[in-house]
Amino acid sequence: MQFHYVAKKITGEETSGIMEAGDKLELAHKLREKGYIPVLVEEKNGKSGFSFLSGFGIVAAADRIMFAKNLGVMISAGLPVTRALEILSQQTKNLSFKKAIVSLANDAKKGDALSDAMKKYPKIFSRLFIAMVKIGEESGNLSDSLKLSGQQMENDHILMKRVKGAMMYPSVILAAMVLIGVFMFIYVVPTLVSTFKELKMDLPLSTRAIIFASDAMTKYLVLFAGGFLAAAGALVWFLRSEAGKRMIGNVFLRIPLISPVVKKINSARTSRTLASLISSGVNVVEALNITKDVLQNFRYKAVLEKAAEDVQKGTPVSVSFKEASGLYPVMLGEMIAVGEETGKVSEMMEKIAFFYEQEVAEATKSMSTIIEPILMIFIGAAVGFFAISMIKPMYSMMNGI
Repeated sequence: MQFHYVAKKITGEETSGIMEAGDKLELAHKLREKGYIPVLVEEKNGKSGFSFLSGFGIVAAADRIMFAKNLGVMISAGLPVTRALEILSQQTKNLSFKKAIVSLANDAKKGDALSDAMKKYPKIFSRLFIAMVKIGEESGNLSDSLKLSGQQMENDHILMKRVKGAMMYPSVILAAMVLIGVFMFIYVVPTLVSTFKELKMDLPLSTRAIIFASDAMTKYLVLFAGGFLAAAGALVWFLRSEAGKRMIGNVFLRIPLISPVVKKINSARTSRTLASLISSGVNVVEALNITKDVLQNFRYKAVLEKAAEDVQKGTPVSVSFKEASGLYPVMLGEMIAVGEETGKVSEMMEKIAFFYEQEVAEATKSMSTIIEPILMIFIGAAVGFFAISMIKPMYSMMNGI
């Protein structure tokens, strides 16, 4: 993918051109290696990578990562926070993000802390990011905290990108199967039904079920489409509710193929987030509470909540992870215990995070290979059921003739 870019050095020197990169983050890496900070990044066809999401008020993860890393670089180079924010506000094409950055710059000019200003935009700046910025301000190492935050967000983004990539293939196949099925019910089945009705044949139960579904789709298409959309909307609403999240969390932890990957993902995200927070100077209790908000599965949230309570009572954090061996691997608790004994908890968690991120990468690579034959069996069963249900009466008709 080719990008048109405009970039500047801290000294004010500007450059522009076209560069090949896998995505905006890779391009930003290449420019930073040359000492430049990207000010404008657009795909070569002229469409900005930020414009689509801007219309929905969404700030992409790549935008937040570039913001954190670039702000850290500029502050470490000696630029005041307000000037750095003004430069970054010119960099983004996302109107929502631009508005937020301008607001941060205005608040900084008034003397407000950057972390306090960020709290006004919880949908853009996560609790984790704000906490690390606050620690950086208090310790006087804001640039290092921002760089670490950017790296942590990038690692998490890559991790989730791998998972989504692994699920793309089965999602496309299933969507195509549904569309083909609807086409068959609306256009193919009615043609065969007219033949069956003319001959007044006795039809099997499976054939009658298919004909019933086809009649419902063709005669009441608008009603059927409305019912389908309503059901889909209700399902989405339920899955976003607390009960829905709990149900999905339990289901994912019970499916043989998915469960190991879910455990590795949560182990990696827990370790990576705790390592970033503890190394930044956040106390363990607060780090556990912030990490709890990063995770999605309620059972993992419960483990971290209990761990925070136990730490306040004087219990080592490793104990809580060891007790949750059904969710977290035994190695994680043991490594944390070693870190507690040596005083290097954050370093140990960093190593654990790297290990499980590699495990997730390998698991997602093989997931498509494993899912493919399962999908083929499922599709074959569906096609076979349809074929037998519709062809069997035709054979009976031919025998009768």
